[in-house]
Formats: sequence, C-alpha cells, structure tokens
Amino acid sequence: MLDEMVPPADADSPLISWLGHSTVVLEAGGARILTDPLLLRHNGPLRRRGSRPSSILWEEPDAVLLSHLHHDHAELRSLRLVAPAPVLTAPANAVWLRARGLNGTGLEPEQAHDVPGTKAQVRLVRAEHGHRPMPHRPNAVNGHLVTAPGLSVWLAGDTSLYDGMERLPELAGGRIDLAVVPIGGWGPRLSGGHMDPEQAAQACARVGARAAVPVHWGTLRAPVVGRFPRGWMDAGGPDFVRALERVAPDCRPMVLGLGEQAGIPVL
Repeated sequence: MLDEMVPPADADSPLISWLGHSTVVLEAGGARILTDPLLLRHNGPLRRRGSRPSSILWEEPDAVLLSHLHHDHAELRSLRLVAPAPVLTAPANAVWLRARGLNGTGLEPEQAHDVPGTKAQVRLVRAEHGHRPMPHRPNAVNGHLVTAPGLSVWLAGDTSLYDGMERLPELAGGRIDLAVVPIGGWGPRLSGGHMDPEQAAQACARVGARAAVPVHWGTLRAPVVGRFPRGWMDAGGPDFVRALERVAPDCRPMVLGLGEQAGIPVL
C-alpha cells in the first residue's frame, strides 16, 4: 500500500523503492544505491511474503549499503547477485566480505565515500544493535547517510533509539529529507536493538525528518506464523503512521508496498 500523502514519482525526482524487509533502492544524484539486499524467494528458514523482487529494480547498483552481518541483512547469495558493486560497511564487515569474494569496502566513522561517476556521497553513522552477537561473523553495526544535491537520506539500519541521534542533521548539512527506519521484525515480538513503530516515530522526531519510509516489517515470517496474532504482518505501517501523527506531525509518512516506488519530496 502507498500512503495517500506520497507524491507521484516523476523522471526528475529522486526515487525510493522498497523491495521488502530492509532492502530499498535509492536513486539520487545519478546513483542507484541498494541497501541490505534480500533478493531471493526466502531467507534461510524465514519465509518471504509475496514474490521475490524484480531484477529490473535492483540490478547493476552503483553501490550497496550493508548495515550489519545478521543473516536477514547480509545474505551472501543476494550479495553475489549484485557483485562487483562495492559494499559499503564497517571495516570489520568489509574484511569478512572480501574473504568471501565480495567487494567489501570499509568506511571509517568520519569518512565520506563519493559514489564514482555520480553526485551521491555515503558515510556511515551510528547504530545500536548489539543485543544478539553472532559467534561466527563480525558484529559491527552501522547506519548510513546518503547525500546528493538537494537531498539527504538517513538509512538507520537495525538500531534502537540512542543519545546523539539529534546530531544527524548536522552531519547531513542541515536537514534530513528522508528517514528510512525499521519498525518491526519477522515476528510480533522484538528483541533488543530494534524499534517498534512508536520508537521509530520518536527517531524521526529527534532527527527532524521531513518524510519517512518504514522498513523491516511485513515481509519475513517464521514457519510458526500460525501461532502469531492474526494480522500482525500488516499492522506496522498503519501503526507507524498513527505514531508519526502523535510525535512527529511534521514528518510525512511514506508507507510503500512490496516492490513499490515513490518520488522523494524535496525542497
């Protein structure tokens, strides 16, 4: 579903597409940027709702943004589908990716990466997501900040609320035009290091986002889904819209359906 407040896309505007879970395609500044690619039918034991994303939306990205190495964000088969695109992530994660034949590109906290041949720039920003460390993969986590002429986009990755979110507009050069924020998971209960719709709306308020796309909801389910409350997969988006109305009324909700694309409102 596409929230009625989202303006229609046009050829000259930056675009965002939601491919499910935390996978989005951002087209801005002449760059096609893919995040946390989950491009196949299923993710291990987790079942995907609906069909796999069309390759027309995600093929040949200029850069891939990776927030962390949990299996529902760093799925190696999907990452190999978009090789040799550089995978911009924390240095420890980049080393792990290179050992597996991928173009892992580690960025230091203050380092800005110019996406070659485009006007887009990427830097890592803080994320808090250490609740379930993995013994077999590095556990570095980050969000991303993407800037292009007239546009700034915060892609939060998996995170909880943290002190210092308010500094993100300063890092972006004055404002956050679009926040891409997680609002759920692959079950109705969330472990630490995540945000529910209310907390995600609070994050949007803290950074003063002008618009927000909710992700990390409505896509993956465990095989035991029959034991979960009826309708839980559809609740996140409407709950997020209501939460924004309460705590961040100046932030425009952009609730996308799986595979749906919209223009990003900019000044």
